[in-house]
Amino acid sequence: MAKYFLNLLFPLLFILSKTFSTAEGDTFLKSVNRNPLKPRISHFRFYGHNIFGGPNATIVNVVPPRVNVKKRSYGLVNMMDIPLTKTPESGSKLLGRLQGIDGRAWHEKLVQLMAMNIVFFTKKYNGSMTLLGRNPMSDEVREMPVVGGSGLFRFARGYIKASTYSVDFQTRDNVIEYIVHVFHY
Repeated sequence: MAKYFLNLLFPLLFILSKTFSTAEGDTFLKSVNRNPLKPRISHFRFYGHNIFGGPNATIVNVVPPRVNVKKRSYGLVNMMDIPLTKTPESGSKLLGRLQGIDGRAWHEKLVQLMAMNIVFFTKKYNGSMTLLGRNPMSDEVREMPVVGGSGLFRFARGYIKASTYSVDFQTRDNVIEYIVHVFHY
């Protein structure tokens, strides 16, 4: 009896395996090599130049806060396209751009929810890292997670430390130092 059962079972499994095939012959379910590449860790330091006004603004308000909000611009949403340079000087070598959106996320303190991509333009570091996290602006050093990436930074994970390097209190323009520690493949 067991012999007949096995004789029926193997052809049935064969038919089912062919049912989940694509036109190219690849199977629908495929085992994956768990260690195709060795993970690397990279450390970066660069500077972002936040400009709030004029024709070269790098941060633009897209949703103003509600009228009845009293503190800290709660509800405000900005879009950003911030140049990232090698040194704090604005004429320094352009490494890439920080592009994304932030929103003021707390009534009591100046806290932002950041959703951004750090896009590199250099040939050696071609790709981007995705940052998603909380940015408490009044803290001296703010830490935010790297949750993914593309290109050289595929499957990236790590963290970014941001600190204010300089501020122009009349225009609110500022330079932020970013220190990045990231694992990638």
